[in-house]
Amino acid sequence: MRIALGVSYNGQAYRGWQSQPDGNTVQDKLEAALGRFAAQEVSTICAGRTDSGVHGLMQVVHFDTELQRAPNSWVRGTNTFLPKDIAVQWAAEVADGPNGFHSRACATARRYAYVLLQSPVRPSVDQGRVGWVFQTLDAQRMRAAADLLLGEHDFSSFRAAGCQAKSPVKTLRRIDIHYRPAGQAPMRDGQMECGYWRFEFEGSAFLHHMIRNIMGCLIYVGQGSKPVQWMQQVLEARSREVAAPTFSPDGLYFLGPIYDTRWGLPVDTPPFAWLP
Repeated sequence: MRIALGVSYNGQAYRGWQSQPDGNTVQDKLEAALGRFAAQEVSTICAGRTDSGVHGLMQVVHFDTELQRAPNSWVRGTNTFLPKDIAVQWAAEVADGPNGFHSRACATARRYAYVLLQSPVRPSVDQGRVGWVFQTLDAQRMRAAADLLLGEHDFSSFRAAGCQAKSPVKTLRRIDIHYRPAGQAPMRDGQMECGYWRFEFEGSAFLHHMIRNIMGCLIYVGQGSKPVQWMQQVLEARSREVAAPTFSPDGLYFLGPIYDTRWGLPVDTPPFAWLP
């Protein structure tokens, strides 16, 4: 049978999702836990890889097994052997075979969020879980720049040099930008307002470092270093050299893939404090 799992993780301690020789990746930890619970080797396929330091709220994976276990048994049994910063949220039996479920191929879109702290002082308690800027950002400018990226485009300017995607052409369906002040106390004259920004991205698929490179450009525009129309120039240049530096992975979260409802899989992500 084929089993699908929804997995959440804090990526700070790991070298990304994909298995590595040193074994310190989320996939390595998950497969080791599944192997201990199933008492046999288990290989997983995921909906989308994440880089070192990137978090996952609803990574979806699938694997094939001959073992007969109730879905809740896969959840509780696997979590017994997982580190505390990785947890299986749900399990479901899905159809296999040529027309069966495939966590990557069946995804119609993917969703990410970037959470950014605006503060004159670097993060402490939430270090590693949020990005950081020490300038005040302008929401209207960033939203206008983000709108220029919507639709189907060649995103070569936002593509990492080592990207293995066959084509740089992707479709960005949505970029939402929200801001939440960190406190209610009135500010003194000249005092910078502190708060959290949430950038949400939905697209057909994403190139390696694509969101982190877009984030770098949006922040340039938001802080006034570049005009709004500069984003169009970067996009049309199709050259990584003209864009902003790759932004920190700390605040990036894979919210999960989107599937056709016929698969009957959960769509909600676990509650998360930095995503109001």
